[in-house]
Amino acid sequence: MISAIALSPSLDVTYVVDELDGIQRPRSVHRVAGGKALNAARAAAALGARVSAVAVLGAGVGRDVADGARADGVDVHVVPGTEPTRSCVSIFSRADGQLTEIYERAVPVSARTAAVTLDTAVGLAAARPGWWFVAGGLPDSAPDGLLADVVRRLHDAGVRVAVDSHGAALRSAVGARPDLVKVNRSEALELVGGDPEPSVPELLAAVHTRTGGLVVITDGAAGAWATDGDRVLRARLAGHTGNFPVGSGDSFLGGLLVALDGGAGLAEALALATATGTANAQVPGAALLDPSLARSLTQEVEILVVGVTDAPKTDT
Repeated sequence: MISAIALSPSLDVTYVVDELDGIQRPRSVHRVAGGKALNAARAAAALGARVSAVAVLGAGVGRDVADGARADGVDVHVVPGTEPTRSCVSIFSRADGQLTEIYERAVPVSARTAAVTLDTAVGLAAARPGWWFVAGGLPDSAPDGLLADVVRRLHDAGVRVAVDSHGAALRSAVGARPDLVKVNRSEALELVGGDPEPSVPELLAAVHTRTGGLVVITDGAAGAWATDGDRVLRARLAGHTGNFPVGSGDSFLGGLLVALDGGAGLAEALALATATGTANAQVPGAALLDPSLARSLTQEVEILVVGVTDAPKTDT
């Protein structure tokens, strides 16, 4: 089973227009229950996983987000927010292939709402074994150390925890030793630092030293890297770039967790994750992907063993 904590969800809208100039009537409109956590949850559900989410949602837009996520196969447990849920907009211009993205800032979440959200997740964890994850940045109002508390309390409840975040929230979570950290290259560099800039394998090793768990770093068109402490793997998929990358990182996380939850090894999980992220980029709308395409693309992903570490693997 796969479960998400969504502290900053949104209604994500994608417009496809002829050109980004003057008044436009969109060629197509795609609305989804968004924010990184719900995007990843939808991708996992599309691949056939049993998925739930604890989401902070407020006012009318929040109801639309909950309804949309449920329609996409995610069992949503709503924690009422005190502020209206935000909206985020992406506009794709057919004239030049450019994508314009307008993201509202995360809605403030009070300390009380954050506590209720975590209590709700912990209460559900006994009936939802498997992987839990938290994804995205936190609202500025979130209590210090919130993600560390999430990791510790869910560990105490007996489940595995994945984190996909950045900045102070990521540093807090890493200190609690999550079972999986999935970040992009710039987020890993922000966490680890270094001068001169470390290579991706060096970044992997530095994050793994802090957590003892799986570490995955995505690097855009260059592919993705991962380590379990024993090996360093690199995944690449050529020839399928796509025009709609919004949500590809979230879809990657969804595919990764589906594979791991099903008992796959790291190489197999990295292949499905890469294929799922690529499938997302083929059509407009975050994490609106063809699962059959994702499964077929998995066979085209090249997995390379690019290093072997001397450090013993830590069981988590």
